[in-house]
Amino acid sequence: MNTNFAVIGGDLRIIKLVQMLAKDGNVVFTYGLENAKEIKEKNNIIICDNLSKTIKNDTKIVIGPIPFSSDGKEINSPFSDEKILVSQLINNLNSKILIAGSISSEIYEEANKENIQIVDIMKKEEIAIFNSIATAEGAIEVAIANTNKNLHGSKVLILGFGRISKVLAKKMEGLSVNVTCAARKSEDIAWIKTYGYNATNINELGENLSNYDIIINTVPHIILTKERLKYVNEECLIIDLASKPGGVDTIAAKEKNLKFVWALALPGKVAPTATAEFIKEAIYDIEKEYDRI
Repeated sequence: MNTNFAVIGGDLRIIKLVQMLAKDGNVVFTYGLENAKEIKEKNNIIICDNLSKTIKNDTKIVIGPIPFSSDGKEINSPFSDEKILVSQLINNLNSKILIAGSISSEIYEEANKENIQIVDIMKKEEIAIFNSIATAEGAIEVAIANTNKNLHGSKVLILGFGRISKVLAKKMEGLSVNVTCAARKSEDIAWIKTYGYNATNINELGENLSNYDIIINTVPHIILTKERLKYVNEECLIIDLASKPGGVDTIAAKEKNLKFVWALALPGKVAPTATAEFIKEAIYDIEKEYDRI
């Protein structure tokens, strides 16, 4: 049975998702995507000019961006000239199910007050894993584009050892990169050594930062402080993959004139179609789960 979906905001992944849902025979009402040429004048896609028209009574599921909001106030809508407030969306949801990604605890609390069902799609393991692959490949693309050296033989420091770091380290190793991973937990240090990478403790970062050609951060806390950045080689490329506040003191990095790229939402840039396919299947699974309740 086909479904009416409402889609609010989002990046290229969401645009591809809208196209796929419509192709499957669903009717998709969109808001906050008016600048996306790919969805204009397409069958089963209705571009709305306000939230109330988008979230209709017969719409069961509302799909939001990934990540949902960068500041907790406005939802991410790079293909719109409108500022869409989180509170405005919450107030229009009524009894709908909201599916989005990387939703903050504060937004969960606000939704709970209104008895609104929220599903963070990035908490589904299969989506998180695929997101890590796309992010890692995107980070490598950023590294190649922003350095004048071969990655082969380069000394690369990866801060953190979560999903993204594990995938990134493996792919970097395949390019004959000299990989060092930094973590705090002793068990993560043990795993880094087990995988065959060089290991260092984040708490011990200092003068040793001068050894690296590229430093890639995955931790959403300031790791590269002003004090630590003074040890970073002027030719070093710093790539931050973490969401706000990121892991780099951006003011200090700019003062030192370091090469710095804050590479956010890479899956939406490097693999939007493949990512959208995974998201679509996850949404269909979520729909089935709620139909059984």
